[in-house]
Amino acid sequence: QVQLVESGGGLVQPGGSLRLSCAASGSIFSIYAMDWYRQAPGKQRELVARIFSGDGSTNYADSVKGRFTISRDNAKNTVYLQMNSLKPEDTAVYYCKADSLGPDYWGQGTQVTVSS
Repeated sequence: QVQLVESGGGLVQPGGSLRLSCAASGSIFSIYAMDWYRQAPGKQRELVARIFSGDGSTNYADSVKGRFTISRDNAKNTVYLQMNSLKPEDTAVYYCKADSLGPDYWGQGTQVTVSS
């Protein structure tokens, strides 16, 4: 079992920044990648960014490239999503997901609202 706890969401003005955190605990040895997904009202959940446990390589959705950065702190078992130059269309519930050798695990989600 893997437990994921997200934090850092909130209300921010367009052009602002937020940093989301996802702390993992439990059977973290089984995790080979960590993802951030988001789901806006009336839309499907979409992959925003991914970081691989082995070499730390990353992938991003085209819509966030150059604005968002995924990173990790292995000592804290925590993954971050630094979000800069936020736009109203970034408004969504953001979810952390652990890709493991067994089942995948999801966090509870954190709301990000970009509005003036």
